[in-house]
Amino acid sequence: MITDPLAPMPPGQNRQAGVAGLVGVDELDFSDELVTGEAVVLELRPASFITRALAVSADVIVTVVGILLISWLFYATTGNIDPAAGSALGLVATLAVLIGIPILVETLTRGKSLGKWLAGLRVVRDDGGPIRARHALIRGLLAVLEIYWSLGAIALVASLLNRRGKRLGDLVAGTYVIRERQPRQSPPLIIMPPHLAPWVRNADLGRLPDPLARACRQFLARASRLAPEARQRLGWSLAGQLGELVAPPPPPGTHPEDFLAAVLAERRDRDYARLWRESQQRAALRNSRAAASPLSATGFGLPDHD
Repeated sequence: MITDPLAPMPPGQNRQAGVAGLVGVDELDFSDELVTGEAVVLELRPASFITRALAVSADVIVTVVGILLISWLFYATTGNIDPAAGSALGLVATLAVLIGIPILVETLTRGKSLGKWLAGLRVVRDDGGPIRARHALIRGLLAVLEIYWSLGAIALVASLLNRRGKRLGDLVAGTYVIRERQPRQSPPLIIMPPHLAPWVRNADLGRLPDPLARACRQFLARASRLAPEARQRLGWSLAGQLGELVAPPPPPGTHPEDFLAAVLAERRDRDYARLWRESQQRAALRNSRAAASPLSATGFGLPDHD
């Protein structure tokens, strides 16, 4: 069995067999994170139960006050109306305040209510996108059952049993509540290991898949908080997968975490250099067009031909 995933493979052997039994990227739990095309992880942290309870309490207070106010205005202005018609209108007005207005507000604000706005929360889909009218409708209808009818008991039990704190309406609608206002944290800076800089400068890094880049970056950021055994296994596993895309292999005896850091740092530096060259080329093109004669094709902003 091969003990070093970074070592060259003998002919006829598969590297996956050499790293059999090692953990994969699934050990890093990205279930509450989204990744952009640049392998930048966006953490959508579910709101805590206490914060959600405060937001729901504010919404309930506003709803109850609204129902009482509408009831007072209704009975004060419709004293001579038929009792059956008055009851029907009162029921419609109550349902509008209890269900209709919350659904409309969440739809128009893309997942916010007054209570959630005060608490810095927002309802999003399971994939992190903004909710639509059908999501708000399902949440609003089931809120009558689990919040008002059961006095919050059903919502409490469902939230405590779900790791994202979902109530019954969220489970059915495919949504959950996130903390929208949270401290902005800069991604950890990947430091180039000095002893690997000469090697990686001339290495072919290939095409690094975004999921693997994300896993490597997050592993380096969390390595100090992992158990030693899990840290070692996951480091070797990621290094083995990354080693398939890098040529030539790093010097013998390279630590897997140094290998990951060197590749990610070099990838970042190459991307920055490429972007700088492109910006310089655009600036030079703008300057040449500004200095060109108005009668020339370049002066009129026509496309240049090689």
